Amino acid sequence: MQAFKLDVSIMPSGDLRHDVEQIKRAEQLGFDAVWIMEQARNPFFPLTIAAKESQKIRLGTQGALAFPRSPMVTAQIAWDLARQSNGRFILGLAAQAQAHAESCPSDDQSDRVGRMREYIESLRAIWDTFQTDARLRFRGEHYQFRLMAPFFNPGPIPHPAIPIYLAGDSPSIYQLAGAVGQGLHLPGFHTLSYLREVVVPAVENGLNAAGRNRNEIAITATVYVISGLSDCERQRSATTVRRHLAHESNSPALRRLMSQLGREALADELSALARDNRWADLNDALSLDALNEFAIIAEPDDVHARLAECYGGIADRVSLVWNPANLALYKSIAAYRN
Repeated sequence: MQAFKLDVSIMPSGDLRHDVEQIKRAEQLGFDAVWIMEQARNPFFPLTIAAKESQKIRLGTQGALAFPRSPMVTAQIAWDLARQSNGRFILGLAAQAQAHAESCPSDDQSDRVGRMREYIESLRAIWDTFQTDARLRFRGEHYQFRLMAPFFNPGPIPHPAIPIYLAGDSPSIYQLAGAVGQGLHLPGFHTLSYLREVVVPAVENGLNAAGRNRNEIAITATVYVISGLSDCERQRSATTVRRHLAHESNSPALRRLMSQLGREALADELSALARDNRWADLNDALSLDALNEFAIIAEPDDVHARLAECYGGIADRVSLVWNPANLALYKSIAAYRN
């Protein structure tokens, strides 16, 4: 029996046709959902085409930045995607990255969790007006919406209950997801002990406070896999993980994880390599032994069993970080799973 749904997470390339083809390939292989990450490019763009060219796969953003976008703008984008996809769209949100927040002192970050709660509440108020034409009256500390002219109301859709997933790296965000969200995206780099000892209790606290049940939220673990049908494929997947680790080496979440693992010096080294664009030196800094703490390393036929061993009974969804150069691996995983 499948203990979790199996998804993929894709970083948009900037080539919309290429990204849409990857989404369609994931659907053909039988994955349950595809999540588009927000990094260098807008995560909503590929989904505008994929919503019409795919058939069954769920489509979602993974950590689309909320605060730089007005809730009204996000509400309209999500509404259109829900309409175009026949209800397959999932809105995944994240607060503004802390490093960016620190560089923008004019942006009030004193109550990120409270602001995110209001953001979600205002989205749902706007969507209710879209669906029912009820008068828009939302007043909060951070957001206020009191006007919806008919000219700007897109009108009702067949599937108005758009799920909202939160992405974050703090217990307060995990608790908020339990209280008001339909899902939670975990950071790509995590440990199973952190998931059991920090994430799950925080989500349960949020559920209990809101009088909700555990089946009302999906915990989604984003997972890096190092595998392949050849040495070349295995090396490519390892290189992908190395680069991601280096890019994230200054993030508070990864710094905490490195500290828990006693690898503060490694974090400093990765940060220096990324800053100096010394990507060729990553192989020396990150051995397979070190990568084993941050990724699943297994033969293709064993990957699904390893995922089940690690995440079964804890995560409701497991999302593999997609690498277009490793399609043979995904075919193997999907064939085993199906």
